[in-house]
Amino acid sequence: MEDSINGTTGRSIDIELGGQEVITIDLDNLDPSPDDVLDLLKEGQCKVSVWAKLAGEYWRRGYLPAAERIAHSAIECTSLTANGTTALSPPIYALLANVQIAHAQRAPKVVLPDAREDKLTGVRPKEEYYREAAQYLNTGERAAAEGGEGVGGTLAFLTRGLYCTGIQQLATRSMDDAMRSFEGVLAEKPTNVVSLLGKARILYARRSYPQALKMFQQVLQLNPSCIPDPRIGIGLCMWAMDHKAKAKAAWQRSLEVNPSAWPAQLLLGLESINESKLGSKTEQERAEAFRIGTKYIEKAFNANQKSAAAANALCELFLRKNNLARALKLAERTIQFADTLTLLTEGNLRAARVLHAEGSLAEATKYYTVATEGQPKHVLGAIGMAQTQMQNDEMAAAIHTLDTLIQSPNPQRSLEATVMLASLRAHPRPGVSSADVAQEKIKARELFDRASKTLELEDSRVNGHADAPGRATSFISDDMDMHVEIARLWQDENLERTTKAFRDALRISAASGQTDARLLNNLGALQHMEGNLVEARTMYEDALTEAAALCPEDGETMSTSILYNLARVYEDSGDNAMAKEAYDKLLSRHPEYVDAKIRQAQMLANLGQPNEAHEQLKQALATQNTNLNLRAFYTSFLLQNSAKAAKDFVFATLKDHERHDVYSLCAAAWIMYNQSRESRDPNPKAMEERKRNFQRAVEAYHKALQLDPLCAVAAQGLAIAVAEDALGTLSGVLPTSAADDAQRRMKYAREALDVFAKIRETLNDGSVYVNMGHCYYVRDEFDRAIESYETASVRFYDGQNVSVLMCLCRSWYAKATKEQTLVAMNTALKYAQAALHVQPSDKAIMYNIAMIQQKAAELLFGLSPAKRTLKDLLWAISQANHAQRIFASLAADTSPFLPYNIELADQRRKYGESMLRRADEHLATQKEFEAEAQGRLDAARQKRQEERQRQEALERAKMEEHRIQAEKLAKERRIAREQALEWTREVQMESDEERERKSKRAPKKVKVEAESGDDGLATPAEPKKKRKGKLKKANDQGDDNEQLFSDEDIDSKPAKKVSALRGAKKRVVRDDDDQEIAGGPRKKQFKSKEYISDTDEEMS
Repeated sequence: MEDSINGTTGRSIDIELGGQEVITIDLDNLDPSPDDVLDLLKEGQCKVSVWAKLAGEYWRRGYLPAAERIAHSAIECTSLTANGTTALSPPIYALLANVQIAHAQRAPKVVLPDAREDKLTGVRPKEEYYREAAQYLNTGERAAAEGGEGVGGTLAFLTRGLYCTGIQQLATRSMDDAMRSFEGVLAEKPTNVVSLLGKARILYARRSYPQALKMFQQVLQLNPSCIPDPRIGIGLCMWAMDHKAKAKAAWQRSLEVNPSAWPAQLLLGLESINESKLGSKTEQERAEAFRIGTKYIEKAFNANQKSAAAANALCELFLRKNNLARALKLAERTIQFADTLTLLTEGNLRAARVLHAEGSLAEATKYYTVATEGQPKHVLGAIGMAQTQMQNDEMAAAIHTLDTLIQSPNPQRSLEATVMLASLRAHPRPGVSSADVAQEKIKARELFDRASKTLELEDSRVNGHADAPGRATSFISDDMDMHVEIARLWQDENLERTTKAFRDALRISAASGQTDARLLNNLGALQHMEGNLVEARTMYEDALTEAAALCPEDGETMSTSILYNLARVYEDSGDNAMAKEAYDKLLSRHPEYVDAKIRQAQMLANLGQPNEAHEQLKQALATQNTNLNLRAFYTSFLLQNSAKAAKDFVFATLKDHERHDVYSLCAAAWIMYNQSRESRDPNPKAMEERKRNFQRAVEAYHKALQLDPLCAVAAQGLAIAVAEDALGTLSGVLPTSAADDAQRRMKYAREALDVFAKIRETLNDGSVYVNMGHCYYVRDEFDRAIESYETASVRFYDGQNVSVLMCLCRSWYAKATKEQTLVAMNTALKYAQAALHVQPSDKAIMYNIAMIQQKAAELLFGLSPAKRTLKDLLWAISQANHAQRIFASLAADTSPFLPYNIELADQRRKYGESMLRRADEHLATQKEFEAEAQGRLDAARQKRQEERQRQEALERAKMEEHRIQAEKLAKERRIAREQALEWTREVQMESDEERERKSKRAPKKVKVEAESGDDGLATPAEPKKKRKGKLKKANDQGDDNEQLFSDEDIDSKPAKKVSALRGAKKRVVRDDDDQEIAGGPRKKQFKSKEYISDTDEEMS
């Protein structure tokens, strides 16, 4: 039997039947049903190659079941085992293995048992096909081994390689076996296209893009019509290497060559979708790119509905259109047919998104969990999982999910996840301690800072390029709520950053066309606290205008607080009329607005109408007696007028309304402490009551701190008690010794200073600095005390607080007394006079002024004349005289209540009189001292003047001597030059005479002396003297008759030089003597010249 394939007239195959009949099968027109072909093959007992050829042709035309049937029939045919042909069956088994792999390519990876939309029934998973392919390969290898051909050949290697490439990428991720199989084939046949394609695919999977690109290009050169198209791989490699234009061109070319191929359509569709996201394009261009991309993806899916990649891309499009049913079906299709981990994760993620949008949180959570388990660092999966956890009120789990995403190892830089995590941490959660809440806020601020820096970097990058920022970046940057949240996080820590965040939010709100009145109100409040009253007023007024444009319900709510803030800024600006009008308008709308009534009462009190203010507060209390803010203000009002009434009221608040009210506790403690400190009753019973009140005050402060650990007022009260030793010396406990008492006071002041330093960071009030000044004063650190008092006076009281001014006066007075300096005493006097200017009727200040003036004179009287001046002494005496008049006035005062002791004032007056009796003596002594000092000063000044004049005379004499020497030297040089000129003329005249004599001897025969080159010796007639100086050609441009010599040359005997020159003989050197002269030693030759010149250095 002979089989033949005729390729001359067309693609056909001849089958011989019985040796007499030949049937030709046209391969280009095969019948989809292989029954007739099978009968012919069996009847003709054809070779394996014919069976394989026909099966391959059926497969090529898409008749895969027919090809598989032919292959099975070939194995079942008994003729294959006859005549020792068993060894020829491995190609059929290899063909069957490839058929199974082809079935696996269109089979699902998994079958979802609970699929809602894409339900698959009666289908086999890929794993079964791969298992059968492996069985066929193993059977073929055994058959080959039995036939003696060894294990497999090129086809077996290829089949095994493709098989491993297909199943190992996702299952075991071991592609080494496939790579070895391909390289084994390429070692035998380097141009094998299938092996090159397989190796290129593995290199691409390993991200070796340049090597993979070279492989794909080699395949394209070997077979431009290769299927699968290597242009797809070329484009993928180009895209991975960021050559997107070249990648698109490769895919477009692939689509031109194979118009029905779906991979190129899918890739071009994805490229167009990505292009539609570019911010640099116009809206119309983006819409057109999206339309083209959608069209390509739909075509790709219709061409291959079993493609997980096409289903995944199309699912995203349906998600955007909110077609959830179709999107869920495509997501389930992606999950079931995905052959890579990335596609499987994307499918689960999109299914979760669909179910999340439907509200099926349990099912969505299941799919999110699968997606994040496969890829724990998947950004969208983590964000989606966190969202479902938030909806399930699992805030801690959501924080953990997002924290895992952005933390090491392999942290993901997701701006969305960072902002989301920061927002979660910013809000307190139930069951979290206050310390943990503070830590969470710190972490939230750090996360927001990181997000802000990322946005700034993105803005700077965009400003340097033409591309617009990404949509997600722009959305987050323009998120007003995020900036508001940042402002809230910083409002207790940094007002500057709070203001910046609110301004960013206001900018975004204004850009939307509708400015949020709440942002204007908040910014106004910040400016108000910073003291920028004009800007605050403007913002309040703008906020009020914006609120009026809202609906009545929302507008009225906002207008109430805004109008109150506006009235406050009017009040602080001193515009009482506008403030009163605003408060009245507010109370007309809301008569129950207690804060407005409180401010009206405060305005009345400031205007000197305490009775009217009291009535206003009583009316408010009559309607809202339980309002703790109102009761707190009323307590403060009573403290300014009646301490007893304030004490009764605050104890009533603690007893009848709220015993844990922090303000009332602090007020009660302050009242009891001050009453105890001011008590001077020496009665033992009174002393015991005083001590008990100190203890109660300390207990009240301590209780307030327990209720509010951040209460700075309570902490300051306890610090004052520590500094003053309220439970010890101040309570009447006598110290063991003066030294022990001083040591204790220093120790307690140091402890109190530590507390005040911490309070200063939270309580922005002048009292903190005043108390710190008191502690420094106790420790005799007067400079630091002055610094603290100055800070309080300038920053908080504008130099108008009498108490602080007198504290400054006291500190400077103590400093002056300690250091014995009049400057410090004068400063103390200035502060006392400033305090008297604020309160002119305060007689205690007048007493202190007189005391300082008297002490200044006493200070100067006690100093030696060298440490004082007559001017200061006169000033101090005049001040002491003024003090005498003040003390006399104070001692003569008969008022019933005086803040000083009259007897002490009179004693001071008498002391001043005795002290001033020595004033004339001190003045005389000072005048005599200063006269003597002035005399010594004048004598020293005269002596210095005389010494200066003597030095000047010496300088003049020395300069005159130098001048005379210079004139003498110049004269000598002039004479030397004249002599040199004379000698030059003589030399010139002698040279002229010699030339005349030579011209007369010209007719006679001249004897030329030749110098021998052998011995190099000159003739005896040649002069042996050497010349000094250089022989120089005369300058044609200079003076021909002038020659200058240095002093050294002048001192020598130029006449001898001239005679030596005159006696030198000329010699003629022939041309044939050059070589000899060059080879032997040369003698020094002299040439006669008209001029002999020296160097410039010799002339100088």
